[in-house]
Amino acid sequence: MNIPFVDLKAQYKSLLPEMDEAIMHAIHTTAFIAGGPADTFEKAYASYMGMTHTIACANGTDSLEILLKAMGIGTGDEVLVPAISWISTAESVTTAGGTPVFVDVDDDLLIDLNLIEQHITPRTKAIIPVHLYGNPVDMNRIMEIATKHGLHVLEDCAQSHAATIHGKKAGTFGHASSFSFYPGKNLGAYGDAGGMVTNNDEIARIARAIANHGQEGKHNHLLEGRNSRMDGIQASVLNTKLPHLEKWTDMRINNAHIYNDLLQTSVHKPREREGFKHVYHLYVIQHDNRDELAIRLKEKGIDTAVHYPIPMPFMPCYSRFNHSEIDFPNAAKIAKRILSLPMYAELTQEQIAYVAEHVNANY
Repeated sequence: MNIPFVDLKAQYKSLLPEMDEAIMHAIHTTAFIAGGPADTFEKAYASYMGMTHTIACANGTDSLEILLKAMGIGTGDEVLVPAISWISTAESVTTAGGTPVFVDVDDDLLIDLNLIEQHITPRTKAIIPVHLYGNPVDMNRIMEIATKHGLHVLEDCAQSHAATIHGKKAGTFGHASSFSFYPGKNLGAYGDAGGMVTNNDEIARIARAIANHGQEGKHNHLLEGRNSRMDGIQASVLNTKLPHLEKWTDMRINNAHIYNDLLQTSVHKPREREGFKHVYHLYVIQHDNRDELAIRLKEKGIDTAVHYPIPMPFMPCYSRFNHSEIDFPNAAKIAKRILSLPMYAELTQEQIAYVAEHVNANY
């Protein structure tokens, strides 16, 4: 049996012919840039999130940087970020003009709430909690800390579409939230796409302007911005997929629970905390001999991946900070053990059983 890490074709087949019709409509109406399908998506996603504003943009990385700039982050400002995430979380701080300050992660690979305050200085202006793998951070505690110290909160929701915290959606707690709609996400386009969500009218106004060359109205350039617009075809794809997101989320959660039941108790499995809805963008186990396990699974036709093998403070691009493993002991330890197993809504019980069988055989 060959089991891909993710099967985007299976999802596409489940949406035929609705998806083809949506894409062809965008082409026939030449709805290629902004307007039309993008406007429809902004309204639909804002409604889905229960928020006032969604601003569509070109990709998730842009959404982080634009929102930081809209919050006023710039030269000399520090922004707290978790030690483990995709690099966009940290690089967006630098490209906005600020300095990323890394915080070690807890055993769930989320920013360690108990370590945040010791990293706050007079230069700290914001926190970016990352709902990694679809597992939401305790945003109530984050907001308590942020309020105490007068900090902006930008939720990185690139992997947490539909996740909730005590019934409230991740992405609705902070001053703004960033979403990626990269094809492999729980809600993914057929190319790069991103979105910004907020209830703050001023953040929304500035973010929308930045994403469209700093304009408020044609040729009315209030500031220097950039070209970061969601194209009409990607918006059409997302408009077609959005009504299915909750169903797909339930399917992912069900698949994760099947994994939990079939994997041996000795396997280190992802943890679900009461009141926190983990949406399993990734299903991540831990193993002392991770690389060897991945090789053995590949020999059985099972694709795996590592998210992420190098904590950000140890990357060459951040060598200027002179960090070592002693500074982030938990991130250093866990990054050597994590392995992402196949996970997508259309994964069958037979496929999961096959994966579990071969993981168990190598434990």
